[in-house]
Amino acid sequence: MPEAVAAVGLAWATLLLLAGGVVLLRSRDTLHRVLALDVLVSIVVALLTILSYLRDVSYYVDGALALGLLSFVSTLVAVRHVLRGRPS
Repeated sequence: MPEAVAAVGLAWATLLLLAGGVVLLRSRDTLHRVLALDVLVSIVVALLTILSYLRDVSYYVDGALALGLLSFVSTLVAVRHVLRGRPS
C-alpha cells in the first residue's frame, strides 16, 4: 500500500513539474520566473525524497537538502539583484 501511494505522489509531482516548466517559459516578469524556479526546485526536492523512499537509500535525501539550500540562497541573490540591480 505505501508503494502505491508513493507511486501516485511521484506521478503527481511529475505532472506538477511539467506544468511548472510551462509557467516558467510563459512568464514575462523576472520575479515571476524566480518564483517559478523556486517552486520547481521544491517539486524536485519532493521527487528526490519520494525516490529515496522507493529505492530505500538515503543519499537522495542528502541531494534534496543540498538542492533546497542552494535554491534558498540563489532565490535571495536573484531577488536582491532584481530589486537593487546588483547581487551584493
